Amino acid sequence: MGVGARGLLFMVLILAGVCLQGTRLQQARPGEARKPFFERFRRLEEQFRRFQEVTLVRLQEIAANYNVSYNVDASFRRLESKHEALESAANVTHGALHEELRDLKSGAKKLQNKTRKAALRVQALEDAWQERERQGAAEREAQDALLSNLTRELARRREDTRALQASQGSQRKVLESLQDALKNQGAKLAELEQLVKAPPEHNEVLLPSALAAAPLLNRSPAEKEPEAAAGQGLTLKKLRAKHRQRKKLLQLEHRRLEARAQNGSLPGQEPSPQEETEEEEAPPQSEPQGLRQERPVMDKASEEEEREVPQVSRPPGTICNVGTMLVFPNASTENFAAFRPSFHTALLELSLCSWVRTSARYLGTILSYATEDNDNKLVLHGRDAAPRNAIHFVIGDPAFRELPVGRFLDGRWHHLCVIWSSIQGRYWFYVDRRLASMGSRFQKGYEVPAGGSLVLGQEQDTLGGGFEPSEAFVGHLAGWAMWDRVLSPGEVSGIATGNGLPRGPVLSLANVTKLSGAVQKVTCSCLEHCP
Repeated sequence: MGVGARGLLFMVLILAGVCLQGTRLQQARPGEARKPFFERFRRLEEQFRRFQEVTLVRLQEIAANYNVSYNVDASFRRLESKHEALESAANVTHGALHEELRDLKSGAKKLQNKTRKAALRVQALEDAWQERERQGAAEREAQDALLSNLTRELARRREDTRALQASQGSQRKVLESLQDALKNQGAKLAELEQLVKAPPEHNEVLLPSALAAAPLLNRSPAEKEPEAAAGQGLTLKKLRAKHRQRKKLLQLEHRRLEARAQNGSLPGQEPSPQEETEEEEAPPQSEPQGLRQERPVMDKASEEEEREVPQVSRPPGTICNVGTMLVFPNASTENFAAFRPSFHTALLELSLCSWVRTSARYLGTILSYATEDNDNKLVLHGRDAAPRNAIHFVIGDPAFRELPVGRFLDGRWHHLCVIWSSIQGRYWFYVDRRLASMGSRFQKGYEVPAGGSLVLGQEQDTLGGGFEPSEAFVGHLAGWAMWDRVLSPGEVSGIATGNGLPRGPVLSLANVTKLSGAVQKVTCSCLEHCP
């Protein structure tokens, strides 16, 4: 402040000197009239006053500028601190925004994948629906043809039945004549017994030789009477056995005709796979025996007929050789079983078999196999959405087939086997030893690559993850195994009846390397011992 005052005073003195110098110059000008002293002094005083006012104004401006310059540094420091705070907040906001953008990008990618899969599945369902419409039209035409064939076949069967009834009437007449002949033979046997009881000299006349008569003469009457009764009983037994067998064959033929008529097939046409299996399992029927057949054979046939009763399949609780079981208690994304590593070589054929029990209203995902480039290389995918009575059998997304699983939703043990071959693209789906579905041209020539992530109980949207609760399996898996070949129907039936696993499984529940969540691994020898 002192320095400013000294500078101002110096400026005032300079201005005063300049003014005095101007006054002197005016006085020195030639011809200028001299003014009075006071007038000049007054003007000088007035100029000094104006100079003083101007100087005061300048001093005030200098003081204000000094205060402003003094506060600029503090304001700058405050602004700098605010700038640093804003910069740190901006960095935090930028990091949070970057994290949100990354999450949004991941969610958008997952949503895009799901949308793509949903679109492909919708397209596949539309194609399948159109194919079913075409097949339905063809089946209706075939059913009309079958109905006409069935009508003609039934007419022929009625004619055959009438012919059989006529033959039965003739056989009844023959039987009556045979019974009359038997009565005559009984009378003759009685006469023969009377002759045998006669004295020996009469026997020698009646019999051809003594050697032929000796066996009869040496036996007592008590031994001869059963022989005569046995001869008569043998003939009647043969006739009755023949009548029963013919009647049984006729009834069996009628039952087969009615069964095939109900299933929509006729004699001369290819039966369904289920009918073929039932016919293979049916015990062979004995052929009619001739009247000249020996007694031991007839007795055996009669005993077999008396023992023939419908075979009752064993209840599921008696199935053994099950091995290990996995329990999935609830629909949590934490519950799964993993194989690491999975199979080591690519698969051109495969067979998957397991015992399954669930109390849920849907079956859920049994198996999911994913790789880096495709998360649906091999999937048995079910979910809590309509239709709940079917699952998708996926090989190389988006190709899949629907498999009927409504039978599994009763809370009981059931056995399933899914078999596929890339040679002709054929697949088979067995439920409790019965062929429930089959087809061809499904991923023909395709190869399931090795080295992926194999998970039981969850469907993978990403490699080893991306699970959803609505797709989780809830229930029990027992005796799960996988083969790199096509199992035969006999091998499938052997597994389902408790005869153990066929040779060469590439994976089983013994190879599980990770149990996640609440999944439990239990060892049980028979299904009745499984909790």
